[in-house]
Amino acid sequence: MSTKVAVVTGSNKGIGLAIVRTLCQQHYHGDVYLTARDSGRGDEAVKSLAADGLTAKFHQLDINDEKSIVSAAAFFKKTYGGVDVLINNAGIAFKDADPAPFPVQAEVTLKTNYFATRDMLTHFLPLIKSGGRVVNVSSFVGARTLNKCSAALQQRFRSDDITEEELTGLMEQFVDLAKKGEHEKGGWANSAYGTSKTGLTVLTMIHARRLTKERPHDGILVNACCPGWVRTDMAGPKAPKSPEEGAATPVFLALLPAGATDPHGRFVSDKEVQPW
Repeated sequence: MSTKVAVVTGSNKGIGLAIVRTLCQQHYHGDVYLTARDSGRGDEAVKSLAADGLTAKFHQLDINDEKSIVSAAAFFKKTYGGVDVLINNAGIAFKDADPAPFPVQAEVTLKTNYFATRDMLTHFLPLIKSGGRVVNVSSFVGARTLNKCSAALQQRFRSDDITEEELTGLMEQFVDLAKKGEHEKGGWANSAYGTSKTGLTVLTMIHARRLTKERPHDGILVNACCPGWVRTDMAGPKAPKSPEEGAATPVFLALLPAGATDPHGRFVSDKEVQPW
């Protein structure tokens, strides 16, 4: 019986670190991997957990570097034969006061939150073992942003037949129009972060449908979730939730019991399935 393994991206601080901490505290029956772009920061985070009597392992992983993803995927396949729990937590958001022009914010935000996370899933979904759990940390801002888009875009993003290729094309279209200053004219809302999270949530639903079709007996559950407004470097000090409170829903989905069939392909907040 091979050791189980959970992998959390972008987890040297904030919600990601709180997710790793909570998995360790709840005695996840396997190895828990904290990952980060910067090895020094990752090692420091592992030491901070060790000081509290919690054991996590570290592996360098930069989701914006496909070579880093491929290397990590090879490591987990060789060492564990695959992955049992994958939590795609890594993400970015520009502050409201950031002076970067919108076209730059659109390109940079979607690069990480959609395209790089998609690369993670491309390389890691085939490694997910039977009974595995995949959790994509999205945001309620995605649903709110979608509601401000044109009726035609809303219809596509909510359809059951949208493909990954079509979705990726739409994400590319948003960036292209943003660069020309024409995204609102094209039916898009004026939120790079919200659009990136719309894309991630819909990608989650596409992957869930695909897994149900291609691996119907493997019992893998794939969900997107909103951790809530959490006090982190990204969200600021005024947010009402602590990182540990923000970790509650991602960990809940990661530890759905064996044999569970739902939620799957859903958007979940406060441990409850939300309308999409």
